Amino acid sequence: MALPDVVDPVPAAPEPPRQRGLLPLLLFANAAMLAVYMGVGSVLLPLQIAEIDPGNKVALLGLIGGVSSVFATAFNPIAGALSDRSGRRSPWILGGALAALAALAFLGSVSTALLVGIGWCLVQATMNVYQAAVTAIVPDRIPAARRGTASALVGLGLPIGGTVGVLVASQTADHLRTGYLVFGAIVAGAALLLTSFCRDLPRPRSAPGAASRASVASAAVRPKGAGLAAFLSALGNHDFRWAFIGRALMVLGYFSVVGYQLYILDDHITLPAGLTPPAAMAVLTPVSMVAMAVSTVLGGLLSDRLNRRKVFVGVSAALAGLVMAVPVVSPTWTGMLVFSALNGLAFGCFMAVDTALVTLVLPRAEDAARDMGVLNIANAGPQVVAPFVASAIVTGLGGYTPLFLAGGALSLIGALAILPIRNVR
Repeated sequence: MALPDVVDPVPAAPEPPRQRGLLPLLLFANAAMLAVYMGVGSVLLPLQIAEIDPGNKVALLGLIGGVSSVFATAFNPIAGALSDRSGRRSPWILGGALAALAALAFLGSVSTALLVGIGWCLVQATMNVYQAAVTAIVPDRIPAARRGTASALVGLGLPIGGTVGVLVASQTADHLRTGYLVFGAIVAGAALLLTSFCRDLPRPRSAPGAASRASVASAAVRPKGAGLAAFLSALGNHDFRWAFIGRALMVLGYFSVVGYQLYILDDHITLPAGLTPPAAMAVLTPVSMVAMAVSTVLGGLLSDRLNRRKVFVGVSAALAGLVMAVPVVSPTWTGMLVFSALNGLAFGCFMAVDTALVTLVLPRAEDAARDMGVLNIANAGPQVVAPFVASAIVTGLGGYTPLFLAGGALSLIGALAILPIRNVR
């Protein structure tokens, strides 16, 4: 059904009431989440799989990572929709975190590939319940004019959480059960703080941010009921759909490489004498995350000041694609240091500003968590595909060089997908 080019104007959404300490607590909540994803997913899980079956570690990591990401893809939007319907975020944040603690404890206690796969699926499911509700707080409670800055501050959760996660994981690499319990305690503590000091508020009932004409029109024809068409109705919005495509391609390119970084260091890169792959991860991750923190803050602040989102998102995605060539040209420790720094700069700016861009194209405030959950399919969905794709490339094409090239191509195409977005500059 064609939408009219012009619709009657609607009143702007009232500015959400401010809560003291909300952004620092959101930063901590996101950092805890990313600590689990990076520390467990990048270090502890690959180490656990390599101990169980070193000869088939690449294929097993691909299989377990891919199947578990199906759970992430499903649980994020479902939990978001249920959170929207309940009108509350705190029970979903706290319940998801406590369930994740139990799942991580289980994962640390098992010693077969099947049980590791089941445990990681449970972790992905429960963490995505937590993530769906936490992600929705920015469009719930932050005015549109401040979302670039807010997304930048909250986006620091990736460099902070990623660094802490990898450092904790590298220190507990010889004691996997302890490492898993530490990560469970971190996310449970973050949830307790956020839900205790920033309680749920009544949510606005009108379009988030500056309502674009396309957003209003999309809302006017929003499907009713709880069917799949209604659930995915945000994808009918032109701008939201292209933002979804760009995010999906960027994430697929990124995780096709990053998910195998421990094995890349072990099998592809010539490391200095005495430096083990887990110890190398503990060096590379802070390098990447410091660069990510700088670009996250600068990208978010400048995008607010200039009132421009697309140029930051497109350029950072293009840079992420180009830097994938560095380890191909120089498969050395120095090459990996350069790659980590530049990749951190690109990915940090992309995630901060792209998150702000997406909150400005959400069709309806009532469905913010659901639609952010749909967007998170673009985060989790490619992670379903990435392990299978990466494993097939590494085993079928004979190494990690083709993997870097494929990841770079995907990120470059993701940069082009930003161009058709109309109602955000």
